[in-house]
Amino acid sequence: MLTLRQGVVRAGRSWTDDGTAHETRHLKARAKNDSRPVPIPPHFVRLLRQHIATHGTAPDGRVFRTNRDGLLQETGYGEVWAKARKDVLSEAETSSLLARRPYNLRHAGVSFWLSSGVDAMECARRAGHSIAVLHKVYAKVLDQTREQGNSRIDAALREWIEPE
Repeated sequence: MLTLRQGVVRAGRSWTDDGTAHETRHLKARAKNDSRPVPIPPHFVRLLRQHIATHGTAPDGRVFRTNRDGLLQETGYGEVWAKARKDVLSEAETSSLLARRPYNLRHAGVSFWLSSGVDAMECARRAGHSIAVLHKVYAKVLDQTREQGNSRIDAALREWIEPE
């Protein structure tokens, strides 16, 4: 379980009180001192622990940082992301919208949860969405699960009507 308490966002020097480019903020759509628990599967717990054992953390506890413990800049990980896409995707995939930005992985992750049969309320909770936002944004994925849902309902009805 990860417990998120705050985030660091790039606001721009003109928009922060202290003139720095980044600002530490409370979680979006939450009270100032609120936190949000995010359950993560054991596979990712192992990967996270391995990463921390290998690379450590910044003095303030951040997992990802620059070589001098600074904040990652959008340009830095954007360049790395573009190179990674080029290295692992076909030319056609690279020119498509597939994983165009690292943020697309969030959408892909939530879509994967839904298509794997994870309850929509649980998906919304993990993503920090309302159920309404989940249904609006991921409606296409939810539509694709119609046949899976019908099969599950049929199987459950057969068990109920014709018990062994």
